[in-house]
Amino acid sequence: MSHDHTTTEPAAHAHHHDAATTTETADAPRPRKQEQEPATTEVTEVAPGVLRTELPIELPGLGHVNCYVMEDERGIAVVDPGLPGPDAWAALVDRLGRAGYRVADVHTVVVTHSHPDHFGGAQRLRYEAGADIVTHESFRTLFDYVIDDSEDSDDLTINSFDEQVEAIERYMSRPSPWGGRRAGPSREFLERLHGDRTDSIELFEPLRPTIPLVEGQTIRLARREWVAMHTPGHTYDHLCLFDPEHGVMFTGDHVLPTITPHISGMAPLDDPLALFFASLTRMAEQTGVTVALPAHGNPFTDLRGRSEDIIEHHGDRLQIIRDASERLPDGTVDDFMRVLFRERSWGEMAESETYAHLEHLRELGEFTRTLDQGIARYRAVG
Repeated sequence: MSHDHTTTEPAAHAHHHDAATTTETADAPRPRKQEQEPATTEVTEVAPGVLRTELPIELPGLGHVNCYVMEDERGIAVVDPGLPGPDAWAALVDRLGRAGYRVADVHTVVVTHSHPDHFGGAQRLRYEAGADIVTHESFRTLFDYVIDDSEDSDDLTINSFDEQVEAIERYMSRPSPWGGRRAGPSREFLERLHGDRTDSIELFEPLRPTIPLVEGQTIRLARREWVAMHTPGHTYDHLCLFDPEHGVMFTGDHVLPTITPHISGMAPLDDPLALFFASLTRMAEQTGVTVALPAHGNPFTDLRGRSEDIIEHHGDRLQIIRDASERLPDGTVDDFMRVLFRERSWGEMAESETYAHLEHLRELGEFTRTLDQGIARYRAVG
C-alpha cells in the first residue's frame, strides 16, 4: 500500500503537506487523494449536531481543511477554523453563513494542533466573538519556539511583518543534524498569509488557549460531553476529541483517510515516531467509534483499520531503511532520504521525516549514530 505523507516543520510545526514515497511506480499518474480535493461550499451533517464545512487552502498536497460546526443552546463551537489572513477569514465567514450562523454565534474554537491551517482563524474569532480557545495544554506555535530560542529578548521587539519573518528565518537557520535547512515556512508562504492586513503582529503572535485540556478531561459541546485524547506524533500537542454517546471522534491530522501525517524528527521530545505509534495504537483500540471526522478528506468509519494501515506504512519504511543500511554504512540522513522518497519529494520535509525514522531505529538499539562535522551518520548494529 502506498501513502502520501503530510509534512511538518521543526519542533513539530508544519505549514503544508506533501509528497510521495518510493512504493509508487515511477511514472504512473497519481490519482488525486481525498485530502487534495478543492473545498466545496456544501454544508453537511456528518454526526448528530455536527456540520462539516470546507475551507479552501492552497498548500502542496491539500485542497481544503474541514471546519466542523457544533450547535448548542449557547451558539456554536467550531473545530479548526482554517488559515490566518483575509482570504481565509472571508471563506470562514461565508461557510458559517451557509450553515446559518454569524461570527458572533461562535462561543468556542477547538484547535486540534499547532499548524496554521488549523489555528489560523482562532485569534480573530477570539477578538471578534470573545470565543474560548480550546487546545491541548501543550499547544505551542512556531513563534513560541522562536521566542524561546532567542537569547536576547530585545531581538523580539517586533514591530513589522519583515521583522517577524527575519526572526523566524534566524530560528530556521540553526544547523540541523543533516546539514540542510530546518523544515519551516517560506517567506512566500508568510507573505501570502499576511495578505493586505495591517495587523501583521497577529500572524505569529502566540495563540493562548483559554481552555487548555489534559488527557481524559471532558468538555461539553453540541449538548454532550467530549473526552480529550492527547495524540502526539504529527505534532506533540495534537488533540483528538471523542464523544462516547454517539461514537464520534475528531481525528485532526492524526488519522487521515488516504494520506499519512508527516512526523518531524525535530520534535521537542525524543523519538516522535514512537509517540505516533502509541497514539495510533490508542485509536485502533478505541471502542465504540461510529465515525471519524478528519481535518482533511471525508469522514470515515473504520478508524481501527485506518490506524493500523498507517502503523504498517511506517513499519514498512523502517524496513526500507534497515534493508538499505548494508549498502549505506555510516549513511547520512540525506543518503537514506534518497532511498525512502522519490526525487520530486527530496528536500527539508523529507529529510526531517527520514531523521525521525533513523532516530527511532537508534532508540530501539538497532542503529548507532556518530557525528561527523555536525552531520549525523547512522550504522546498523551487528
